[in-house]
Amino acid sequence: MVYAPLIFNLVTSSLTSAFTVCIIGGGHAGCEAAAGSARTGARTLLLTQKLDTIGEMSCNPSIGGVGKGTLVREIDALDGVMGDVADRAGIQFQILNRSKGPAVWGPRAQMDRNLYKQHMQKILMHYPNLDVCAASVFDLIVNRSPGDGTFSSNEIGSITGVKLDTGETISCSSVVICTGTFLSGEIHIGEQSFPAGRLNDPASPTTGLSHTLRTYNFKLGRLQTGTPARLDGRTVNFTALEKQDGDANPQPFSYLTKNIPNKDNQLACYATATTPATHQIIRDNMHRSVHIQETKKGPRYCPSLEAKITRFASKTSHRVWLEPEGYDSDVIYPNGLSCSIPEDVQVAMLRTIPGLESVQMVRPAYGVEYDFVDPRQLRATLETKPIRGLYLAGQINGTTGYEEAAAQGVLAGINAGLSSLGRPPLLISRADGFIGVMVDDLVIKGAEEPYRMFTSRSEYRMTIRSDNADSRLTKKGGIAGAVSERRWSAFTTVRDEMARIINMLQGCSLSPQAGLFFGGWSAKGFDVHRDGIFRSAFDMLRHPHISTADLMVVFPGLADVDPAMLTRIDIEGSYMSHLRRQQADLKLFHDDESLLLAPDIDYSEVPGLSEEIRERLGTVRPASIGAAKRMEGMTPTSLITLLRFVRRAAKQIQAPEQAFLAT
Repeated sequence: MVYAPLIFNLVTSSLTSAFTVCIIGGGHAGCEAAAGSARTGARTLLLTQKLDTIGEMSCNPSIGGVGKGTLVREIDALDGVMGDVADRAGIQFQILNRSKGPAVWGPRAQMDRNLYKQHMQKILMHYPNLDVCAASVFDLIVNRSPGDGTFSSNEIGSITGVKLDTGETISCSSVVICTGTFLSGEIHIGEQSFPAGRLNDPASPTTGLSHTLRTYNFKLGRLQTGTPARLDGRTVNFTALEKQDGDANPQPFSYLTKNIPNKDNQLACYATATTPATHQIIRDNMHRSVHIQETKKGPRYCPSLEAKITRFASKTSHRVWLEPEGYDSDVIYPNGLSCSIPEDVQVAMLRTIPGLESVQMVRPAYGVEYDFVDPRQLRATLETKPIRGLYLAGQINGTTGYEEAAAQGVLAGINAGLSSLGRPPLLISRADGFIGVMVDDLVIKGAEEPYRMFTSRSEYRMTIRSDNADSRLTKKGGIAGAVSERRWSAFTTVRDEMARIINMLQGCSLSPQAGLFFGGWSAKGFDVHRDGIFRSAFDMLRHPHISTADLMVVFPGLADVDPAMLTRIDIEGSYMSHLRRQQADLKLFHDDESLLLAPDIDYSEVPGLSEEIRERLGTVRPASIGAAKRMEGMTPTSLITLLRFVRRAAKQIQAPEQAFLAT
């Protein structure tokens, strides 16, 4: 059944028992979790402190990038909303790493902050099966007595609802926590610190959800991040700076987007750099920053200016990108200048940078510190191991970035919805997508520092590229019942047409040179090594200077095919030989993943394991031999010992069954 959405500022008693899934938080993870749960058919409620901050871009005004752009396309392949919203709100589009192979292409776009938030809110406020409410969740309601004996030895209860800070309760069977930096968040500006998850937005109190999670034995830690100052663009001198325009033919994030609205109205970014004077001001004021004095881990791959100057002491300058925040805004985002030095010296520091000599600051830079949960307490579905029906997504799991949060949100939301309806979960492995890589890294290795997605984290990046996310994941989402009819129809149309064209190209094989009764590839103008080996038209795409555009002399009908589809076929053809080699690696991966480990194994009974390995296995509780192999500290000897134990235990279970069947 599809329910019409409702929007209300307070939950009334008539609505408190109408939901099966509650989503806590309206950031990027929460938006995707809410939409994902609703798509499964589960009656879903999104709870957020302020309705007008749903979809807020708290830090940089951009979506995508290397690795991150592939995540956005995977979210879209699962019928998520981020890609669609980014296409509508984008004001400059680029494919990063375009000069390299498609396996490392990174779709990226600058956003108009206001447009992004407006489009996200419009979509969610009219989303079937989804209601939205302004409220603050203070506690979880957990049933510790299942009565049916179905809890495993590691579970302590199951979700039955949430409690608001007003004392009201809402019943549900699944909850997804997407609190971002708001979980006991604290902002640092110089020597000042105060509770907040974002400037001018209050944090979840330490007596709230953080206290609840600790009560249920979740392992919480603290992480840090930060954001740069915002600048008045009218006081920036752009004339001497390097200008960067968007792509002339921008590519959308969403597979459903046919035309990018702002294609012909893209705004430019500008490059500048810090100077030795900039670095000296930072060094002189580090002792005045409580954020720097703290020992909590900050992001390695998007570090603060203080961290860059300390870590790369010999460098005299660091790149800074001046990024517009929208069509109707004069605010400039200085990407690369995140810091937390006192506000009274931030302007002086900024004015040492070329182009910013007379700049005015609209809002100071600041650092933020927040609670996160050790993600090794999660399953691959993003459901927590201790509490059934409780899911976590986003920065609460130790990640950083909008795209990483949204990718976790879509997976957690779909699985929360499926679980509430009694349906099988959606599982995405390392071989399926970057979402699977990220989740596997988190649940197996944990997060010692904020986790960010890169293509280099995947061992199968030849097969999990930004161009083919739909062919990898839309079918999975469709089988799970988590994609719309519109999405499924568009996917099957593209899939079938691509298969038709590839089959046509594979069906035409010619020799390099001209034959007795027919022309070869050389006769049709192609420079091919004359080795007598027949090659199909699809094989010809392996050559770096041959594309489907060149094959139109043989197949004139290709001229009528969507250019975007031809580009995808070009990529498939160019990677064909690499894909064949990677298939062997994928087979080994799937073989390891098929050797499952029971969730309640007593690792103290496995002979031959060191105490350290036993402790790690007990903490992570890997679901398979493959997952155990990827654990930190796992040795080949320990893996063989574990494999022998599992096989011996399986034989002991099978022996009575076989004896029974023989009687």
